[in-house]
Amino acid sequence: MTEETLRKGVLVDAEELRALLVEDARLVLLDVRWSLADPDGHRAYSLGHLPGALFVDLDQDLAAAPSPEQGRHPLPDLEDLQAAARRWGIDDGDPVVVYDDSGGTSAARAWWLLRWGGLTDVRILDGGLQAWIGQGGLLEDGDVQVPPGSVVLTPGNMPVAEADDVADLPGRGVLLDARADERYRGEVEPVDSRAGHVPGAVSAPTTDNLREDQTFKSGGELNEVFSAVGIEKETEVAVYCGSGVTAAHEIAALETIGVHAKLYPGSWSQWSADEARPVATGIERPGSSVT
Repeated sequence: MTEETLRKGVLVDAEELRALLVEDARLVLLDVRWSLADPDGHRAYSLGHLPGALFVDLDQDLAAAPSPEQGRHPLPDLEDLQAAARRWGIDDGDPVVVYDDSGGTSAARAWWLLRWGGLTDVRILDGGLQAWIGQGGLLEDGDVQVPPGSVVLTPGNMPVAEADDVADLPGRGVLLDARADERYRGEVEPVDSRAGHVPGAVSAPTTDNLREDQTFKSGGELNEVFSAVGIEKETEVAVYCGSGVTAAHEIAALETIGVHAKLYPGSWSQWSADEARPVATGIERPGSSVT
């Protein structure tokens, strides 16, 4: 596939979205605003969202109940995800576009889960809400109501890694830690039970996938980002973050350059809560020791 084809399979720009909203009445638009600092995205959604967009509650709709054993955002049961997708009005074959106001870092969780559930036409609005406004797109306020959909989801359409899988991956593949550098190095840990990273993981912060305007970097730029941490087209890759949310963004970035990576859903919140799991600090590079 060409770079453009790969990118268009994951991302849609604001100009194209404006045309699609006019041309395709079946398109479903999902607002997935959320952040660790302010998880109540519905407040922002109510004040202004893309026309026709449905609000998605990341904590309630895109995750099961948190636990030390499973992490802060375990994957939801398929039946619960399907019920949410039907509530959003999704029918089989409908195209879906997801967006947020943070460069896709929370919307990518919906992108990944819906693809995991078998939907093939799901894309992230590149640049999110800011890109839409920048293209002259209008916003509407209040909640949107739609008739329920009838989509049928099936599990396992995106690859998943468990804790034992990621423990064994360094050496034959690359394990990416998508959190901020300082959390990876173990200098700070604002949320989880221990500071540091999975031994053998290399740091690849999600923020490195984005330009200053919160759009994804070009294919050439992303190839440079990921080749610097030892990733080529055929490399076996798994990604984790704090709780499996921003790791999905890293997977989306990798998909735009033709690299298919596994998500470790429990991520650091699960790993660090298990006292039997070792923790590393400092900096590691592919094939090297901690420095």
